[in-house]
Formats: sequence, C-alpha cells, structure tokens
Amino acid sequence: METSKSHILIISLAFLLLPILSGCSSTIYKTVYPTLSDGKYDSEFPYKGSSQELEQISKTVNRINSIAFYKAYIFNRGSNIKRSELNETTLENNSNSIGYFDRSSSGTATTIYSQNGEVGLLTCAHVVSFPDTILSYYTDSDGKFTEYLESVSIRENQLIFAAGFPGNGDMDIIARDRVNDIALLGKSFSALDNINFPVFPYPKGKAKDLEWGTFVYVFGYPMNYKMVSKAIVSSPNYDNKGSFLIDAVVNRGFSGGVVLSIRDGIPNFEFVGIIRAVPEEIHYVLQPEKLQNNIQYSSVVPYNGNAYAVEKEDLKYGIAKVIPMELITEFLEKNASLLEQKGYILKNFF
Repeated sequence: METSKSHILIISLAFLLLPILSGCSSTIYKTVYPTLSDGKYDSEFPYKGSSQELEQISKTVNRINSIAFYKAYIFNRGSNIKRSELNETTLENNSNSIGYFDRSSSGTATTIYSQNGEVGLLTCAHVVSFPDTILSYYTDSDGKFTEYLESVSIRENQLIFAAGFPGNGDMDIIARDRVNDIALLGKSFSALDNINFPVFPYPKGKAKDLEWGTFVYVFGYPMNYKMVSKAIVSSPNYDNKGSFLIDAVVNRGFSGGVVLSIRDGIPNFEFVGIIRAVPEEIHYVLQPEKLQNNIQYSSVVPYNGNAYAVEKEDLKYGIAKVIPMELITEFLEKNASLLEQKGYILKNFF
C-alpha cells in the first residue's frame, strides 16, 4: 500500500513540474532565439545559416585595380622656379632631367547595374582617384620648405581594371564625388548586350536605422583575396548623415566593400553602406636604392649607397569608417541626368 502511494505521489509531482519545465523551456527559447519581427536591424548573430545568400552576394563583389602614370620634371636647386611661373615652356626649358613613375591602388566595387551590355560598379572615389599634378619643393638649411620647386610630376594616363569582366576588364569613371568619397565605374559591353552580369540582389537599407551593436557582414578584397567578415556597429549616425563605424579587421583592398545588415532575420539582407577608410598613421623610413635585375642586398656586407625617405602607412586595425547608404543614394540622385545620358538608368536602385 505504501508503494502504491509513493508511485501516485511521484506521478503527481511530475504533472505539477511539467508546466514549470515547459515555462523554463519557453523562456530559454525566447532568450536564445529572440523574436525577429520587431522591424529593426538585428544585433545578434544570425540564428540560421546564410551561406547560400552570401555566395550569391559574393558574385556581385569585384576586385578593382587602378594605376596612374606620371612624367616628372626635375629642376636644379639654383633654377629657382616658382609655382606661379609654371607653363609648358618652363618645364621643357628649365628641367634638369625627366623621369617616369606610376602610382597604384586597389579596392572593392559592387555591381549595382547591368542591362543591355552596360555595367555599373559602386566603389570609393579614392580607389580610382590620383592627383593631376604633384609638386615637390626644395628645403632650406633649417629643413623648411621654400617656394622653389624641386620637381613637377604630371599625370599622363590612368587605367582602371575590374577583374572578371570581358577583355582586360578596363572601366571608366562615370560619376565621382571626391568629398563624400563615392564613385560609379562603368563600361559598355555592347557586343554582349544579351548577357547580364550578376547584380546585387537585395534592397538598399537605411544606415540611420542602425543602432549600437547592430550585426553586419562585410565583403572586400584584402590583399587581392575575396573575403567576407562580420562586425558590429559603433557610433551610429555620428555625423547626422548616417555614417557609422564598425569593428571589422579590414586590410588594404577593402575600400569600397559592401556592408550588409539584416532586418528581422535571414535572408532579409540590406545594403547599408560601403567601407571608406581605416585610420592610419604616416611615418617615413630610409630605404636603399633599388638594384637592377631584382638583385638583393647582402645581409652581411654594410650598405654605403644612397638612401631615400619612403612614406609608410601604419594601419590601425579593428576600426573602419563606413559611407552610409543615404549619401550613396544622394550621390546617385544628384547625378541621375548624367547617368541616364550615359545609359545608366538607376531609378530602381534609389
């Protein structure tokens, strides 16, 4: 009789505990998988896989390489040529020697338009922008710059390439905003007007809706490798234009890379901006002159040749500035007439 009572008591306790356990399970579930229908950008890591969607997006992300070629006119110290005196005759008659050099940069661009053989790629202006003229000045005995020119370098040509496009992938600058650092590259592949290149498949978002801790994905081409990374948002809308910071560890080549947020769960990606810059510090190091035929200097024989001051950039990893979609949309709207004249109808984008 006692045994039967014990069984009855255990069964009764089990039924009493069932609602409590169910309540705990429900609470835990809601904590681990919070509701995704609040209309806000998500701050948690995606609760389900997104590899398929990310792969689709990756096909619209392109590596950009740009190179500018310069002709340099070099003056003797006693020439005393001032900037106000510059003209073609002065350069030709007063330069002591002429040299040639180039400058290059790399970055990332996203295909946002492809129709009738016309392709449009969104990137940062600084990736494809080089100065028309570079001036250098002599210094005095105190190391201060004088008003007399040491050299004048003039850009003679520039080439922009986007990997993966027909031919050599050369691109033109269709529109550019140097102040906000936005550029649209393009090319007409009229012979291939029946081919549409992959275009970014998700809607543009609102960077001003981002909050502290919002989760984002970023795509780019650091060191010429296509990569996707993750980050969280800091200082949202710090300039009242929608600009924000992310903690992504980005390297050279990430400029122009797309930044994606998620609104109410996968697969609701939105395009909220492009990576603009990584903080850096400039310093100079002495570098020996280059040897011909790629010969290397000996590590045991003391060097006694000429040394040159070379500018080096020290990147500050873990913080990146982002150009918000609001500024990108404003840029495209402002240049809508120009873009339409060149065959780029981007009304669906903005």
